[in-house]
Amino acid sequence: MKISGTYTLPFPRERAFALMQDPAALARAMPGCESLERSGSDEHKIIEYKMKMKMALASLSGAFEGKVRISDSAPPESFRLIVEGSGRIGFMKGEGSLTLAVVEGGTEVSYDGDAQVGGTMAAVGQRLIDGTAKMMIKRFFEKLAAEAPS
Repeated sequence: MKISGTYTLPFPRERAFALMQDPAALARAMPGCESLERSGSDEHKIIEYKMKMKMALASLSGAFEGKVRISDSAPPESFRLIVEGSGRIGFMKGEGSLTLAVVEGGTEVSYDGDAQVGGTMAAVGQRLIDGTAKMMIKRFFEKLAAEAPS
């Protein structure tokens, strides 16, 4: 499934980029995220986090464990985000590029990527998965936008 869109955050680009690299801010913004802990980085400047989250899709819900990786970081302009998780109701994988551009009143974040789900979750239907993914992305950016500037 392709995922793409834009969202404008009410911060300068440097602040928006920093928030999207901050595990505490990411954990607060990601719907269902229970914890996000840095688990390392390597010589290729890939930052990795261990993630625990709860996900609900139609009548299905369950806990997921997985990884969030940030790579190809070019502050404050862009980075690549890779998310993988699995649990009792299936698995999810997503990868995408985020580009931050200065606009009047803040920063426009453009995202473009792919996501896959499998297992029991995939049985609920593509249209429901598409709608849930869009809703989760919208909630993520709304929560991120609510972060007080520092």
